[in-house]
Amino acid sequence: MKTFLAVLALFCFASGISGISIVSKSEWGGRAATSKSYLAKGLGYVVIHHSAGAYCNTKATCSAQMRNMQDYHMNSLGWADIGYNYGIGADGNIYEGRGAGVMGAHATNWNSKSYGIMFIGNYNDYTPTATQVSKAKELIAWLVSQGYVASNYTLYGHRQVGSTECPGNKLYAEIKKWSNWKA
Repeated sequence: MKTFLAVLALFCFASGISGISIVSKSEWGGRAATSKSYLAKGLGYVVIHHSAGAYCNTKATCSAQMRNMQDYHMNSLGWADIGYNYGIGADGNIYEGRGAGVMGAHATNWNSKSYGIMFIGNYNDYTPTATQVSKAKELIAWLVSQGYVASNYTLYGHRQVGSTECPGNKLYAEIKKWSNWKA
């Protein structure tokens, strides 16, 4: 059995199944965090957000939006880093925020027990693209496969755990269709 699992792992690694493509913080021009707190493995929640800022559909504009958010969170709010674990751009890329295993600052009282995934833009104005939806689901599946998130996790929109209109009405309508969303 160990041999079979080793061969399966090698196949998955070689075919790219085990990993996903993430634009690293250094690639989008992000700054290092001033401090970090770490999360336990197997968290039970994923919280979906929108940035409520400008929409982006190229790597250059999405990278600029990630830098703008990080600057706002660090310079104006005094946080240690951008608040979200990951961002999803309409360019079809996943952007590293705080990353896996690091506590975000995305939902008061939920940061220690959830991952925050943010769609870049205002999703009261825009409908998430099929690619964005696919990338978000791919990211969540990867977090589950790596043990960061429990397989029976609950998915919430930010408005379900805080007093906000986030993640925007159009994105909220979309995530309500996802298998792990709970009312």
